[in-house]
Amino acid sequence: VKAECEITVYVDNEDNSGTIDGRDYVDLGLPSGTLWATCNVGASKPEEYGDYFAWGETEPKSDYSWSTYKYCKGTYDTMTKYCTDSYYGTVDNKTKLEPSDDAATANWGSNWQTPSREQCAELINSSYTTTTWTTFNGVYGRKITSNSNGNSIFLPAAGYRDATSLYNAGIHGSFLSHSLNKSSNESAYSLYFNSNIFYSSQDYRYSGRSVRPVRVKG
Repeated sequence: VKAECEITVYVDNEDNSGTIDGRDYVDLGLPSGTLWATCNVGASKPEEYGDYFAWGETEPKSDYSWSTYKYCKGTYDTMTKYCTDSYYGTVDNKTKLEPSDDAATANWGSNWQTPSREQCAELINSSYTTTTWTTFNGVYGRKITSNSNGNSIFLPAAGYRDATSLYNAGIHGSFLSHSLNKSSNESAYSLYFNSNIFYSSQDYRYSGRSVRPVRVKG
């Protein structure tokens, strides 16, 4: 008696954890399929703080204030781009960062972008992930672990920059999204955490914050 069968194995590297453009990413099994980078922009290891960016700017700087912010004329109510309400400046109804204004895309290439507000919310949804305040190689931050596949990423508590100072490093983390706060255009949505909480926040566009890119699927 002899029987034969043909087995075909499909490997989809496009949707699994791996490396592209020299940058590592992780599949956390999220419903959207979003793939999160393992390091911040400006960092080479998960625990490194990396660079800090004002919302819509693509390079770090020494002074983070309205007077130095790229897309206003020195005050919160003189926005020149990304504005939905004339109270805050010149209306263009742009509500998410264009690639040329996205620190992740500008620094890492077109395969990467700063996450949306919705992608950040999905990351912290307890239905999909479990988060813990911990240390990684001596650095405080949040470990986010997938409920579906056990993969994880670490977000360091890098604090934020205002004017010429760094605040709350080692105490809290604040990560930019690419989404404008449409009801209050001087701010944009961000991902905030400390040892007790982990939630979506809104922060002034001029302040310097961390960027953790997500993988753009082709």
